[in-house]
Amino acid sequence: MRILFIARPNLYTDPGGDTIQIDNTAKCLRKLSIEVDIILSNKKKIDYYHYDLVHFFNVITCEDLLGHALKCKVPYVISTIYVDYREYDKYHRKDLIGLLSKVLTASQIEFLKTLAKFLLKGEKVSTLSYFLKGHRGSIKYLLRNAAYILPNSESEYRRVVNDFGIQCRKQVVTCAIDQSIFSDENVNGYHKEDLVLCVGRIEGRKNQLNLIRSANDNKFTLKLIGNASVNQRSYVNACKAEAGSTVEFIPFLTQAELTTYYKKAKVHVLPSWFETAGLVTMEAAAMGCNIVIADKGDVREYFGDLAYYCDPSSPESIAEAIALALKNPVNSALQKKVLTEFTWERAAEQTYSVYQKVLEMEQAKSNK
Repeated sequence: MRILFIARPNLYTDPGGDTIQIDNTAKCLRKLSIEVDIILSNKKKIDYYHYDLVHFFNVITCEDLLGHALKCKVPYVISTIYVDYREYDKYHRKDLIGLLSKVLTASQIEFLKTLAKFLLKGEKVSTLSYFLKGHRGSIKYLLRNAAYILPNSESEYRRVVNDFGIQCRKQVVTCAIDQSIFSDENVNGYHKEDLVLCVGRIEGRKNQLNLIRSANDNKFTLKLIGNASVNQRSYVNACKAEAGSTVEFIPFLTQAELTTYYKKAKVHVLPSWFETAGLVTMEAAAMGCNIVIADKGDVREYFGDLAYYCDPSSPESIAEAIALALKNPVNSALQKKVLTEFTWERAAEQTYSVYQKVLEMEQAKSNK
């Protein structure tokens, strides 16, 4: 079986959770003797017929995917990675996008952003049909013609259906961790300190400013690990200006380097305005951290009652959840759940089962 992954052009120059998902899924599929190639969507000439199936990632970047979907005659599936930042953008973002969010839909804003990049910066789209269909219409085309979609949760699938009104064949493929890096074996022998971590890019959506305010007021030790967003300088500057003596900023670390901090920390907190699951939250849980998360997005489907939840708009709520997480013992049930249910090997098996179904459907068509 030969599979082609097609992902956004800046997958590796601006890595994110989808970068980890794509690379680890490909690695584990190859262990199942499946041939997988990863190609960025700005590559113009692709021999689609060299592959049995095409796998697209991130439906929100539909301008990068639409041209390939229009040209490839082999079946395709989509890992939708359909996040929803509308609450943050509309009520808490202070820049131009925040202002536009009060009067335009998310699809309209994405269309204007793409149009501006095309006209002002000369950035390419995969097809000019994107401008005819619009952003919403392009996503609907991708969904309507997909053999399957692979959301990261049932709640993500419901969000897709609610927003676009299209029922699709679907298989949930969960977010996951790399057990070769993050595991209970790597924690044995380490003493947990009253240390709070927050791993992630410093940006408004991750909500570090309210976290810093909660640390200042309650004097707990907080280490923020991650690079500053290049597009949100004012937010980053506000975070650094308000950070007290108990707050430390640490630049981006690799997953392997992060384990040193996860081993020591009692708590990992991610008070984001939206997360599907939060890969860093899963990694920290696998390394024996109690986790504090905002009750937004799809996180309850992953962590149920095993996490400490907070209101991201309230530093007091964040501080209360962190205090409970620091006070209580490490939650071994949470650690076990992540290590057994959310691995890339299992995600690859879920993905492979979809490929088999799609190819069986294609074979049945050809036999008619």
